[in-house]
Amino acid sequence: MTAPTFDKRAAARGLAAAVEEALAEAPQMPTVHRDDSPLPQVGSAPPVAQPGRPPMSQRATDVSGVMLAGGVASLPVGGSLALVLYAVGQADPVSLAIAGGAPVALVLAVGSLLRSLGRARRDMHTEHHHHYTGTVHQDHRHSSTRGVWARTNNQ
Repeated sequence: MTAPTFDKRAAARGLAAAVEEALAEAPQMPTVHRDDSPLPQVGSAPPVAQPGRPPMSQRATDVSGVMLAGGVASLPVGGSLALVLYAVGQADPVSLAIAGGAPVALVLAVGSLLRSLGRARRDMHTEHHHHYTGTVHQDHRHSSTRGVWARTNNQ
């Protein structure tokens, strides 16, 4: 008795035909959906603040983000300092208050100094008077020299 012969090509053709038949019978699903229903009308009700951070200007948002980051960044330093002082047994409340307040006072002083320097620079007298005797020639040409090796010839 001989073993039944198994034709691989015939089996592959049968499988391909079964797949084609299953695909032909399957409902075709669209690949794109467009919603043509009308959009809702915008009413006259005032806007309502959403939960979370309150609405504020971009500058205020940036500053509050920097303050939050600074506060979070100070936690590891303060926690490790408190742990060291507690472990040593020298955690005097007055010295802790001074050590905690000194950086804040320094930051406030530097901020005040920078603000006053900005005001002073803004209020500086920038008008210049030049008094000449004789003929004066003013040349207002602008040159834009670009490149690694560049030479400007003003003529």
